Amino acid sequence: MSRYAAVWQAANRLGVVAGTPGELLSAVLAGPPGTVRIPLAPDHDLVRSLRALGHVDVVTEEPPARRAAAPADLDDPAAVCAADPLHVTEAYETDPDPRGGLRAAWLRAGQSLVRDQDPADRALVLLAALDETADPRLGPALAERAAAAAWSLVRSSRRRCTALTTTPDGRRPVTAGPAERVTALACLPDGTRLVLDERGRLHPRGGPGTRLTAAVAATLDRHPATALAAAGDTVLTGDRMGTVHAFSLGGVHQAALHTGRVTALAAPAPDAAYSGGTDGTVRAWRPGRTPGRTPVARRPYPVTALHATGRLLAVAWADGLAELHRPDTGEVAAFRPGPRIRAVAVTADGTLVLGLDENLLHLAHAGRRRPERSCG
Repeated sequence: MSRYAAVWQAANRLGVVAGTPGELLSAVLAGPPGTVRIPLAPDHDLVRSLRALGHVDVVTEEPPARRAAAPADLDDPAAVCAADPLHVTEAYETDPDPRGGLRAAWLRAGQSLVRDQDPADRALVLLAALDETADPRLGPALAERAAAAAWSLVRSSRRRCTALTTTPDGRRPVTAGPAERVTALACLPDGTRLVLDERGRLHPRGGPGTRLTAAVAATLDRHPATALAAAGDTVLTGDRMGTVHAFSLGGVHQAALHTGRVTALAAPAPDAAYSGGTDGTVRAWRPGRTPGRTPVARRPYPVTALHATGRLLAVAWADGLAELHRPDTGEVAAFRPGPRIRAVAVTADGTLVLGLDENLLHLAHAGRRRPERSCG
């Protein structure tokens, strides 16, 4: 098995996103100890490295024998989408020819591509991973192949993104990149943009600010936050102890919603909020009321980002999965771009926006389906 395929398969089993052995080992050390089963031989270099960490108990599963396959045409988008993804990965790893940008897109999104999926879904992932230097014929060819997928790519831009929200009307996404050292964004109706920095402090920008935002900023100077959201005249923050705080001119409400750190918040209205945490749950809360016991979503991976507009809720998970929820009906649509998802937003027209390390994706969904089963 190729080096790339081994890392991607192990990462999928571990519920992390990794493109190299070093990234995989770092992700394992950052997570809780436990046991993992991976489809690699006991003497594989990656297995030995994982066992040397002493952080997880590695149980190996001999990978099933694969029948020899006719080599796929590595220049043909339709051929690589329909072929055995492990064979394609091995071929691209040993052959450095860029194939017009198709090889780079495959290696960029490979952790998603090696999963079992329809050729149309694989074509969409590849389409989303193309960069601006790719052969201009690849985009239309992949779009034609991806026509049967549940999602469609509205557009992709070469923009690194660490935080996302929308304007108060939900029509336009608002972004922040790594140079700004921003972990969360929120927009107020008066035009003020609230920024949560890497130290958990609040900074009002681009607007007049208010007595409330000044008070919240002063509070966070003493007690740093781990998450931020806002709607109307309410500002919400989360902390490392799992508590969510809702600040308004009427006072402060708080609720202990998570075991462990609050990682993300969303506020579709002043009296409604969603929170996500390292405990792998997304919870709904109405400030001033007792929170419900049943989470909106639960998976065995931390929540990395949230955003809500109207009746739609976008969720990103640490294993690289993005979901678009409609909590009132229970409908969920899922998408895996391959790279890690740093931020999410959903606009008023239902467009899902994903902030990745290298680009910003805008996706539309033709119809909603139940979420895929998690692995690992």
